[in-house]
Amino acid sequence: MDAGMEGALTTIVYGWRLERADGVTLGFTSHDADILHDGIMLRSSPGLQPTTVIQSAGLDKDGLEVSGALTSDSICADDLAVGRWDGAYLEIFLFDWTTPSSGKRVLATGELGQVSYTDDTFEAELIGPQAQLDRAVAPQTSPSCRAHFCDAACGLNRERFRHLAEVSGVDDNRISVTPRSLIPDGHLAYGELRWLSGANCGLTTRIADNADSDILLLRAPLRSADIGDMVELTEGCDKLMSTCAARFGNGINFRGEPYLPGNDLLTRYPGAN
Repeated sequence: MDAGMEGALTTIVYGWRLERADGVTLGFTSHDADILHDGIMLRSSPGLQPTTVIQSAGLDKDGLEVSGALTSDSICADDLAVGRWDGAYLEIFLFDWTTPSSGKRVLATGELGQVSYTDDTFEAELIGPQAQLDRAVAPQTSPSCRAHFCDAACGLNRERFRHLAEVSGVDDNRISVTPRSLIPDGHLAYGELRWLSGANCGLTTRIADNADSDILLLRAPLRSADIGDMVELTEGCDKLMSTCAARFGNGINFRGEPYLPGNDLLTRYPGAN
């Protein structure tokens, strides 16, 4: 591919590969025609371009911003607004459009961070591998559990706490469902609802509480929900030791220090003001 960069005329163009959290994979190129590359059709998007790619041999984070025009239905303002592109994997590379099979030179990889947009353009921050260096080496102590429900640290199987249901009524952020399995009251609190069909398909919403067939969401669906839409309901956890031990029988994996004295220890005696 390096030979294509020599001479007065270059045949090197940008290539983009974006993979959303829901599995949708898209490809774009700065060339003026669509090109099939590595099994993905790269759609012509001359207005899509990155700023300067900063690469460093030190420990400083690389910096890159992505900007482009909203000229394709593949990346539209509505999808940006509802968060479909949040956390999407992005790979930016150079390749020779005359011989796409000759390989590519990867310039940057990472996931999309903060996305901002106007009427016809958008900008997104690329979070690269160096961002991992900002994470704490050791976890801080906390009375509540630091693990995410059903992750590797928690150890529980998420499939045990998932339920399929059909929407039977919608009233702002309160929806009624017909579940396919029994869901005890309060077990969906701190959990999430994932839309499997309808205008909100692929989006997730946090759940505040549930009782009988009613579910209270932290916020109303971003798009209109209809009776008959299918949803996936995942139970939640309030991250308290009592809940972990009594409800889930998982106290041995509790990732917190519920009995560690806090900063208010000196006020816990008779006569304290």
